[in-house]
Amino acid sequence: MKASRKSTRPLPRSFYRRDPLVLAPELLNKVLRCHDGRAGRIVEVEAYRGADDPAAHSYRGKTPRNAVMFGPAGHMYVYFTYGMHWCSNVVCGTEGEGDAVLIRALQPITGLDLMYAARPLAKNDRQLCNGPACLTQAMSITKLQDGVDLVAGETYALVDDGMPPPDRPVQTTRIGISKAAEYPWRWYVGDNAYISRK
Repeated sequence: MKASRKSTRPLPRSFYRRDPLVLAPELLNKVLRCHDGRAGRIVEVEAYRGADDPAAHSYRGKTPRNAVMFGPAGHMYVYFTYGMHWCSNVVCGTEGEGDAVLIRALQPITGLDLMYAARPLAKNDRQLCNGPACLTQAMSITKLQDGVDLVAGETYALVDDGMPPPDRPVQTTRIGISKAAEYPWRWYVGDNAYISRK
């Protein structure tokens, strides 16, 4: 399916003010754009639902590490995991609830030369962004981007270029967690080569 219209305007704040279980599949096929020309289409996501979700960083309340999750919707929450990787999330829902959606994979669109420079071990386009740690490397997202306002769009933004979410996204359990691992809160674009794994 091809995009029907191009837009350079970031998605509005109202787009993010929804429950993560509603927002997550709606994020599929939106475009994450960096100010330097790098961009990728979101093809895989996972929802994390605050106090209702033992796997969410916000489950036990607000801390300096997860403070952005409790702020206004439409900001980027970035955290460090396994002592080596950054992961990027979209804060959503109602302020104070601690809801977010993890971006798990992107399909690279533009700026691939910059992505390869940031991920020199990638052997092909698929390996650039096929996982949460890979895509943050490819898009140069680190702790410095924690709290970035995606609606202002000065450095990073989410854009709708006219390609709608899939009518029937694949829905499965989440990956790489030990708590609430049975929750079916992961969605991805079926048959897309750029997801992290089937």
